[in-house]
Amino acid sequence: MSNSPGTESLPGLRFRERFPLLALVIERMILSILLLFAVSILIFGGVEALPGDFATTYLGQSATPQAVANIRAELGLDRPLVARYFEWLGGAVQGDFGTSWASRNSVSEQVGNRLGNSLFLAGFAAVIAVPLAVGLGMVSVHFRNRLPDKVINVISLAAISLPEFFIGYLLILYFAVNFGIATFPATVYAGMGIIERLQAIALPAATLVLVVLAHMMRMTRAAILSVMSSAYMETAELKGLSAWRAIVKHAAPNALAPIINVVALNLAYLVVGVVVVEVVFVYPGMGQYMVDAVTVRDMPVVQACGLIFAAVYIFLNMLADILAIVANPRLRHPR
Repeated sequence: MSNSPGTESLPGLRFRERFPLLALVIERMILSILLLFAVSILIFGGVEALPGDFATTYLGQSATPQAVANIRAELGLDRPLVARYFEWLGGAVQGDFGTSWASRNSVSEQVGNRLGNSLFLAGFAAVIAVPLAVGLGMVSVHFRNRLPDKVINVISLAAISLPEFFIGYLLILYFAVNFGIATFPATVYAGMGIIERLQAIALPAATLVLVVLAHMMRMTRAAILSVMSSAYMETAELKGLSAWRAIVKHAAPNALAPIINVVALNLAYLVVGVVVVEVVFVYPGMGQYMVDAVTVRDMPVVQACGLIFAAVYIFLNMLADILAIVANPRLRHPR
C-alpha cells in the first residue's frame, strides 16, 4: 500500500510542530551552506574569468610562449576548470587554500595572520559603534522633533553621505598630519602591546564607527518609534510612566528583533567593509592582502579572501535571523 505525499511529510511536520525554533535554526543553517556553495562557484569562476594571465604578468611582456606554458603547467592552469574548482573547494573545506603563486607561501598561514588583524579592527569598532548607536537612537526618540533629534539626524545623514575613503583621508589630514596626535596602523605588529595596538588603530576604527554608526542609529530610532505608536505604549504614558522609562523598559525590548537585525548586518559590513579602510590606512589585514593579490593576479589569495569574506557575511546574516527569531516568538510559527 503506497503512502500518500501528505503522509510522507508527516515526520517533518511533527518535528517542526514540536521543535519550531530548532527546525528554523536548522533550516537557516542549511540555506546558509547552500548559499556559501553558490558563492564559492561565483568567486572561483569570476576570478578565472578576469582578463589577463598570471604567467604573463609574472614573466613579463617579453616571455616566450613556451615559458608561459611551463608556468601554467606548473600551477595546474592547464587542467579542466571543473576539476580545479572541486580540488580548491575540497581544500578550502579543510582549511587549506593552497599556495600563493607570488610568494610561494601557504595562503592559509598568511590569511590566519591577517584575519586576526582585521577582526581586531572590526571588533574594536563594533564595541564602540553598537552601544553608541542604540543609545543615540533612544535619545533621538526621547527628543523626537526637537533640537537634539534634529542635530543627531543631520549628523547621521552627513555621515551616511560620505564614503569611507573620504572620511579616512579627512581623519588622516587633521589628526595625523595637522595635529600629529595619531599614528598610522601600518606599524601594527603581533609583538605590540594591547594599548599600543589600540592607539595605532584609532583612525581606521574611528572611520568604521562613523560609517556604520549613522545607519544603526537611524534604524534603531525607526524601530523604537514604530513600537511607540502601539496602544500599550500609549496606555503606559497615560498611567504616568515617564517617556524615557517607557522607551528603555518597554519600547526598546519590544523593538529588539529589528535592532538585532540591523546591528548584525552592520557587523557583517564592518568585517567585509574593512577592505577600503585597510587600503587607505595601509593596515596589515585581509583587505590589504586581497588588494595586493589582485594587483599581481595571485588567484589563490584572491579566492581565499573572497570566500572568507563571504562566509563571515553569510554567517552573521544567519546569526541575525536566528537572534531575531529568538527575540520575537511570533517568527517561530508560520502564519
